[in-house]
Amino acid sequence: MKDFSQEAVDRVHPAADVYARDYRAGKLSRREFLTRATALGLAAPAAYGLIGLAAPSVAQAQTPTMGGTLKMQMAIKAQRDPRTWDWSELANACRGWLEYLVDYQRDGTLLPVLLEGWEASDDAKTYTLRVRPGVKWNNGDDFTAADVAHNFERWCDGSVEGNSMATRMGSLVENNMVREGGIEIVDDLTVRINLSQPDIALMVSVADYPAAVMHPSFTGDDPVANPIGTGPYLPVSYEPGIGAVVERNADHTWWNEGNGAYLDRIEFIDLGTDPAAWVASAESGEIDLNYQAQGDIIDIFDAIGMPRTEAVTAATIAVRFNQENEPYDNKDVRKALQLAVSNAIVLELGYNDLGTVAENHHVCPIHPEYAELAPLTVDGAAARAAIEAAGLGDYEFELISIDEPWQAETCDAVAAQIRDAGINIKRTILPGATFWNDWTKYPFSATEWNMRPLGVQILNLAYRTGVPWNEAAFSNEEFDTLLDQANGIADADARREVMHRLEEIMQEEGVLIQPYWRSIFRNARPNVHGAEMHPTFVVDYVKYWLS
Repeated sequence: MKDFSQEAVDRVHPAADVYARDYRAGKLSRREFLTRATALGLAAPAAYGLIGLAAPSVAQAQTPTMGGTLKMQMAIKAQRDPRTWDWSELANACRGWLEYLVDYQRDGTLLPVLLEGWEASDDAKTYTLRVRPGVKWNNGDDFTAADVAHNFERWCDGSVEGNSMATRMGSLVENNMVREGGIEIVDDLTVRINLSQPDIALMVSVADYPAAVMHPSFTGDDPVANPIGTGPYLPVSYEPGIGAVVERNADHTWWNEGNGAYLDRIEFIDLGTDPAAWVASAESGEIDLNYQAQGDIIDIFDAIGMPRTEAVTAATIAVRFNQENEPYDNKDVRKALQLAVSNAIVLELGYNDLGTVAENHHVCPIHPEYAELAPLTVDGAAARAAIEAAGLGDYEFELISIDEPWQAETCDAVAAQIRDAGINIKRTILPGATFWNDWTKYPFSATEWNMRPLGVQILNLAYRTGVPWNEAAFSNEEFDTLLDQANGIADADARREVMHRLEEIMQEEGVLIQPYWRSIFRNARPNVHGAEMHPTFVVDYVKYWLS
């Protein structure tokens, strides 16, 4: 094994010093600083120390109790190859046996999991990954650098339909596969990643939920059917639309024994999209916590003895136009519909004001590279005039949403304002099983989007030409070129200059109506511990326990 000196392990990347200065100057929030510094390989305690703070203690207020069954309300969707996962729930059900190279924590730090640590070169083009020694797959195989390399190769395979990880690995991909010389296995516990251009988001990207680490034998579409993993649990049952059961794996010695796997059993119960059913199940003792709660339902859960936890996030809803469909291939039409909608009113009516107003470009003020633009204009009369000028005065638009109440109510508020401007529009609300089948293809619809810690991450995933999650079918050469440039700029201030133009292009092209950034909530019984709402909807039940 290659010898890593302590000096190398404790090395502070030059950019981390810049981030620390930005934090002290008030240009970065604590979360933003911690994410940026740890993504470059700085351990969380060292990152806190760089800004003069002590890292939070990992000690529990109480000693976790072993045993018990936890019952959680959560949608259970049909499984598929993890690199093609497009909903957090798919990953959450499997987190008991499928682990990640790194985890994104509630405070914004990246925690090594199957890696022991990593270092980024000064130019962020080379990453040296140190594999955690002593980890075994639950079939008895050793976890080695070859497994890490194999997963990067899987993630880079752009020929696999729906593989959004290939988007995240952009600077490691050439011709739909790993670039020549992109991955080096240095020894059994060391991997070197050589990128074609700088990528400050690489390690944050491998913390995202489709980056579950798979055994080399995995060739199918269902990680439940042959659940080889490194984690301490195994699935017992999995029925889409019904529920799933996971139990501790008594035949596997987990590498992190004693630091989790407190529960004997976790039962996920799919109660559909009607929150009234969630409340009824809670009142009858059938569930111990919900996946997420919105609007008035949060207060109702509070009142029945299941208090909330909150995460302030860059999670949002994208009411987008698919530019491959008429009349949304016309920029003037898209911009006219935007012009009719006040995002502040949508936040109030659609999400009970539990968030902040957004600006139709999908970069959040909590993203370190966010650039402030001039306020949006709302003008219903001008919107109607533009629609008439496009020859669509009598055209009936259709806005499609899932039947989940907060999303349906948000789209109702959007459609009501378009209607108030004198533009014909109808609403179509689909049940989840129908909506999810074609969520990337509807001409005009709304999709829930999770938070990503960096603004460049979300633009890479959702708006780069041709990527799997580009449900707007947006394609702009200037945008793609500038996004490549932004991905390689480590300094947030310098990247903000490029981001300013990226945000402008999004607004100028009328890509979407993005009304708000939402705070997200989870309610749980007081005896449920470790299950606070996570900014990216992670359900890491390996760390949950019951008193």
